[in-house]
Amino acid sequence: MLLFTLTSVSAQVKFEAKVSKKKLGVNERLRIDFEMNKDGDNFVPPNFKDFTVVGGPNTSVSNSWVNGKRTYSKTYSYFLAPKKRGTFTIKQATIEIEGEIYKTFPVTINVTAAVNRPNAPPEASDIAAENIHLVAEVSKTNPYLNEGFTVVYKLYVSPETGVSNWREKDNPRYNDFWSQNIEIKGLNIQKGLYKGEEYRYVVLRKTVLYPQKTGKLKIEPLVLDITVEVPTGRTDIFGRQIMTKVPKIVTAGSRTINVKALPEQDKPADFKGAVGDFTFKLTTSKTQLNATESLQAKIEVSGKGNLKLFELPKLNTPSSLEVYEPEHKESVRTNLTGMQGSISDIYTIVPQFRGKYPIPSVSFSYFDLATESYKRITTDEVVIDVLEGPTAVTATTENNTPSTKQAVRPNPNSFAFIKTNSNWISIKSEPFFKSSGFWALLLLPFLAIPLAIAVRNQRDKRIADIQGNRIRKADRLAKKYLSEAKKNLDQKETFYESLERALHNYLKAKLNIETIDFNKERIDALLSESKVQQPVISDFISILENCELARYTPITQLTMENDYEKAAKTISLIDKQMR
Repeated sequence: MLLFTLTSVSAQVKFEAKVSKKKLGVNERLRIDFEMNKDGDNFVPPNFKDFTVVGGPNTSVSNSWVNGKRTYSKTYSYFLAPKKRGTFTIKQATIEIEGEIYKTFPVTINVTAAVNRPNAPPEASDIAAENIHLVAEVSKTNPYLNEGFTVVYKLYVSPETGVSNWREKDNPRYNDFWSQNIEIKGLNIQKGLYKGEEYRYVVLRKTVLYPQKTGKLKIEPLVLDITVEVPTGRTDIFGRQIMTKVPKIVTAGSRTINVKALPEQDKPADFKGAVGDFTFKLTTSKTQLNATESLQAKIEVSGKGNLKLFELPKLNTPSSLEVYEPEHKESVRTNLTGMQGSISDIYTIVPQFRGKYPIPSVSFSYFDLATESYKRITTDEVVIDVLEGPTAVTATTENNTPSTKQAVRPNPNSFAFIKTNSNWISIKSEPFFKSSGFWALLLLPFLAIPLAIAVRNQRDKRIADIQGNRIRKADRLAKKYLSEAKKNLDQKETFYESLERALHNYLKAKLNIETIDFNKERIDALLSESKVQQPVISDFISILENCELARYTPITQLTMENDYEKAAKTISLIDKQMR
């Protein structure tokens, strides 16, 4: 009877591997499902050495009651692409169910040459490829050197399909360009045409580029890893279309930009590379003052163009004016039309002598895109009138001709800060032996013994305080993993990416698991095994769900602060309860 009971219980557990097909072409994909009728832990997939894993693991759970009988099913799904032709064996997968280890049977797959399926019904991956497109729209493909243009990445999705999840797999690097991304607040779904057909689309990224070299420059593609929902052609009992999820990698493709050089004809000798539409002016804070007082002279360029990518002309002043290094200021904003605003150099000037000093005019040249020609702006001369102060001595040449150079009168107090007299006082030297310092150094080690004993007792007491040490360690871990997220509380996307990364890194450090094992059921099982209370586990999983949801919904600053505090508290509680 005992043997019969054990056999009956064992027969109730099923764990098997199911494949979508056992014969396929090298250009086709294979789906393999590891299905069980009872929940298990420590699932270990086989080594797919002869295949490339293009999707998965995807986890699905089914739990239903029919006529009072409970039916449970849990499935781990992988999508595989064969690496070459031949006959290959997918080895056993293992899982632990109710303390017992169960294994699947090996599955043999025959991979043939590439197949052409003109009359066969399209597979889900083919439907996804035809109904989802990533496009890089370039505002100008033949700009001048240092002329701004934009790249807008749009994801087009047909009405029959949907997207449930996406992530950037490879970000483009804009070599030979100055670039700046434009912040996108929320993903707004819009309607538009793609190759003459109606599609829905979202704008994923906007980037402003300024080419820094001439010739043909390449913009690297943006690559996305997307989960696409495609119709299966079947309906449920309510007549609704049944959808299936397919992993898909889409790319916008590389784009080539032909950058034109600026014309050499009529190029000014003092041209610094400014391209756009600008105004230029020289202003001073005052034109009348006394010697040794200061004034500020400001050279400013404002308008639209490559404001951050060229130098301002220098200010020339008479030698009798003491001029300090300029303070550079920028007030520039960047949007889809390029850089707009102003840049300036502010010089502090201090006159030394009485008189009138002209600040020569300053010239600024730039390339105007509207007329495709060079333009020059020249300021007026500014005269500084110094009313009071010492008079400069004019030096003469041997033929009594006045010189333009001014001699500086020496100041007799220039070196007044140097002391020429000492104020040394004599001291009487006394022997160190038997002095107060001698006895203090002799007795100090003996006086330190009680203090050392007290410190050691306090240290032993702290080491013996296991609960206190655990609390302090938990707090340190929370601060360590959440420090980066706290720095980004003012940026929603960056904050939740940092928060999710912190939670993942914490779990990897504490549970010694890889990122591929991060799913709710796996986390719940591992934390439960470590004696973490269920409310704390629920809070941890809810924070992870908030991180995923927050990327696509508007979030207030208060909500972000609450999520941060909740995450810190939850990590601390997990570390205290974990065994």
